[in-house]
Amino acid sequence: MRLLRQLVLTFVAISPLAFGQDASTIPTIKHSYQSDVVRLRKIVINSLYSNRDVFLRELISNANDALEKLRIVSLTEKGVWDGTSPLNVTVKAERDVTGKGGRIIITDTGIGMSGEELATNLGTLAKSGTSDFLARVEGEESSANSNLIGAFGVGFYSSFLVADKVTVASLPPKSSSNPNPVQSVFSSTADESSFEIYPDPRGNTLGHGTEITLELKADALDYLAPSNLMKLAHHHSSFSTAFPIYIWNEVEEDVPVEQDIGGVGEDGPQDEGEAIVEDAMPADSVPNTKKVLVGRWEHINSQPPLWMRDPKTVSDEEYHLLYQATFKDSRKPLAWSHFTGDSGSGVSFRAIVYVPSYLDETFFSKPLESSSRDVKLLVKHVFITSDLGAYGLPKWASWVRVIIDAEDLPLNVSREMLQSSAFLKQIRGIIIRRLIQLFTKISEEDPEKFAEISKVYRTVLKLGAAEDEKNRGKIVPLLRFDSNQRNATSLDDYIKNKKQGQKQIFYLADMGKPVSHLAGSVFVEKLDARGYEVLLLNEPLDEILVQTLRTWKAFKFQDVAKAGLDFGDDTEEDKEAMAELREKYAPLLEWLKVEAQEVVRDVVLSHRLVTSPCAVVADNNGLTANIQKLISATSRGGEREDLMQAMMKKQKVLEVNPRSPLIEGLLRRVETTAGDDEDTNRDLEELREVASILIDSALVRSGFEVADSNKFLSRVDRVLRRSLGVSETAPTDDTVKPAPPVDPEIPDEVLEDHGQKFFSTPEWLEEQGVEIEVEEIDDQGNAVHDEL
Repeated sequence: MRLLRQLVLTFVAISPLAFGQDASTIPTIKHSYQSDVVRLRKIVINSLYSNRDVFLRELISNANDALEKLRIVSLTEKGVWDGTSPLNVTVKAERDVTGKGGRIIITDTGIGMSGEELATNLGTLAKSGTSDFLARVEGEESSANSNLIGAFGVGFYSSFLVADKVTVASLPPKSSSNPNPVQSVFSSTADESSFEIYPDPRGNTLGHGTEITLELKADALDYLAPSNLMKLAHHHSSFSTAFPIYIWNEVEEDVPVEQDIGGVGEDGPQDEGEAIVEDAMPADSVPNTKKVLVGRWEHINSQPPLWMRDPKTVSDEEYHLLYQATFKDSRKPLAWSHFTGDSGSGVSFRAIVYVPSYLDETFFSKPLESSSRDVKLLVKHVFITSDLGAYGLPKWASWVRVIIDAEDLPLNVSREMLQSSAFLKQIRGIIIRRLIQLFTKISEEDPEKFAEISKVYRTVLKLGAAEDEKNRGKIVPLLRFDSNQRNATSLDDYIKNKKQGQKQIFYLADMGKPVSHLAGSVFVEKLDARGYEVLLLNEPLDEILVQTLRTWKAFKFQDVAKAGLDFGDDTEEDKEAMAELREKYAPLLEWLKVEAQEVVRDVVLSHRLVTSPCAVVADNNGLTANIQKLISATSRGGEREDLMQAMMKKQKVLEVNPRSPLIEGLLRRVETTAGDDEDTNRDLEELREVASILIDSALVRSGFEVADSNKFLSRVDRVLRRSLGVSETAPTDDTVKPAPPVDPEIPDEVLEDHGQKFFSTPEWLEEQGVEIEVEEIDDQGNAVHDEL
């Protein structure tokens, strides 16, 4: 480690200012860039890269290539590297004495380049020395994995995004083909159409490797801050290489000040027997210190990427820290899956799939946005992108957070985009498959943990089951539903709990209503009384999911709010008893059909009701109240309201409970009310009013809307008056104070109060000393400040 530090410090001690020496006696060779390179280089600098921060990523990646290349060459030519000298990358920022400029120096101890190689690799746009090297060694016996993305070329020219001038000093190691290498310098500015190659006036100072000095532009001086360089390195390259990356950082530290010890013996010689007594420093005294800038090398990538390690060697805390640092989330993930895989097209990768502990509030508020920005794609540890474009995860899985590190992928020239859409498509499928496998494993091995996950993602999983036809069979077993018997059950558990002869999965859907309200519905009362389990669905997606599934493991979904409810265990005695009741209630049923013809298609006796007198159910091909709500919530439903409502009215059935005392009393009134005399007509009118209230109440009880709520409430008012002995015609005092007279005058223009706030702190907060400041936010979410 000492040797490492000494060598690293040596690299930095060589000041780039040495390049400023008088080079008049140094042979300088001036080269012109090949044709069209100047124009293409401007494209590279101005258009190719969308973010100039990537310059550090490109140069560190090139340094990584050079280090890897040296290691591979040393396998066959032992003289180029002794196997012990450090292989690393260092980055240091230096300010000018004036403070108006500065430079960044990036040094590696890699393979280095001769003067001819500098001219070839840097003077020719997109010329890749690494590609030539791989072509030469291809087919040769080598056990090493080159693990290269590319070398100097287009990536090198990203230097000019931030630098006016770039100087590259490079020295290849001694080898059989080059026993006496000479350290050479490449120099070029951003605007020149030529570059210079000359021997380094400092001599062979590097040992072997490359030193790149970037003379920064005036608008790029922010990169001189070590904290900014560390941030960029962490973001793009903290895991970009197996070789160490060091960044020079200076911090202020308190250093003790040495005190002068004087005065002893100044008054002349003392007796030999006289003892010299020194005053001890008081225990509570604080030593004098001063603040001094102390520089040190910060090791950016001190550990290998966590995903490259064996999962058995990684602790939960390490997974938490990686998640929080990578995705800027202070909360811990609920679960994760760490795995190695193959895309199916020969590209191997390592990945970690994280399940966040919450669902972002914009997930449902922005239903059309489904692309995920939390899939961090790396190639050989180099961050490439977090946007998979057209091959992003589907909406239901867009919340998942993933780190994927592929061994090799075809990148575009700026390394910012993949040129292989097949890999992205395969990766999307692998992520979804692994996510489902993770949930399935947790549901089987840790039900309590899965209950916690289901609390956050139960709605999302329903969306996945509805829209992901390919994975539907694997997602549905993960769904959990409330029922009248338990808080959460899967469809498989529901089937295990079925009654003898039951061939349906009973459910009731009413979006927005509490589960307790659904449990007390008229549609559930008989099933609940008999011990049948009914799924209680109160989310908008539930109805869509059920209509999509239709069946599960040969069991058909049966909406208990629809006609034709069949328990499957009716006996002959039950059928005969129902036939007798139909005959008994025939007069009432016929009379109610006439009274309710504008509301329902038919009136029948019910065998689903226990205590409720009646209910309105949708016909087999009709729309339940819940589906009507879904249709009304869409623009299409609003445009076709009249047509849809007319169809709905014809597809409802009024079911009456023959065992209800109210229905029995209504039957007697219908049978005894006959004739044309005045009393009979009065009784018939009252009976019709009672029937109207009964029908409207059934609509409300069944979740439907009353056609005319004003008429319904007026009828209720009259019935209440009669029950209280109040005259139906007794008027209500409706006198009110009139409004003031019309004032046509227009007031004078009110001057705008610029000090008035559109938002103010509530008084109760002000009393507690709380102040709230509000900033204007633009479309990108940035605070808008007035120009000074």
